[in-house]
Amino acid sequence: MKKIAFIFPGQGSQSIGMGKELYEKFPVAKAVFDAADEALGFSITELCFNGPEEELRKTCNTQPAILTVSIACYEVLKSHGIMPTIVGGHSLGEYSALVVAGALSFADAVRLVRKRGELMQAAVPLGEGSMAAILGLDRQTVMDVCQQAQEKFGAVQAVNFNCPGQIVIAGKKQAVETAAEMLKAAGAKRAVMLPVSAPFHSTLMKPAAEQLGIELSKITVQDAVIPVVANINGQIITDSQGIKASLEKQADNPVEWEDCMAQIIKSGATTLIEVGPGKVLSALTKKINKEVTILNVEDVASLEKTLDYLQEVH
Repeated sequence: MKKIAFIFPGQGSQSIGMGKELYEKFPVAKAVFDAADEALGFSITELCFNGPEEELRKTCNTQPAILTVSIACYEVLKSHGIMPTIVGGHSLGEYSALVVAGALSFADAVRLVRKRGELMQAAVPLGEGSMAAILGLDRQTVMDVCQQAQEKFGAVQAVNFNCPGQIVIAGKKQAVETAAEMLKAAGAKRAVMLPVSAPFHSTLMKPAAEQLGIELSKITVQDAVIPVVANINGQIITDSQGIKASLEKQADNPVEWEDCMAQIIKSGATTLIEVGPGKVLSALTKKINKEVTILNVEDVASLEKTLDYLQEVH
């Protein structure tokens, strides 16, 4: 058997209608949405399927919505006998990975990411923080230029090391905008301001991380039964205390996605499945490693395509 990794998307992958086809076709997917509605005390299902867009885009809604769709997709794969040997997720996606690994219960995870969204939004007032994707520059240059900008204009740093040539920066709005201009002058192909409402994974998220630590202390985290790669360092974690510490730290530290992918590939996984809405991670994977097979499951068509491929090769 080939080793299969499941990777789970983070914020920015949401779209209205996500998960609806699987909900209508598979009782296991419907059960996930029903459980989410019950855990949250409102209908995240309605928000996923019908919007409105501006509500779905709010961090406190986006996070539980993406988690719910991702776990619904996972349950459908599981019902077809497809299980991973290792899991990982980008930022918010790490919570989906931990549910699949048995470390978090789904109900706890969906409430936790709802709270995480609220805490992240509260940490920096609306309009004061910003993020930008920097394309075509190496890691060291991005970090050096951010350091120069920070000395003059306030907090800004590299926060997502997504793939070679794609690094996201975050911080105070003016500092991010200035750093983006400086990075273009330093040779970046493009600097794209991101449509997000807070500077995720930056030091400005420290209050959110501390509060998240308190929330984590209230819930039961189990040891993971499937290896999980941690965003903070790309290392495998399985022990419950390590997982708690890692999730708290993740909120105000960079996402080392390139390192996570290196660890997944090092584990021997040759087939990766992006489980959940969108294909953001699929696109990054192609830039990180051309040798691995990347599939995705977000609706009936992508599910059938993935199942067909796996039947052929396994």
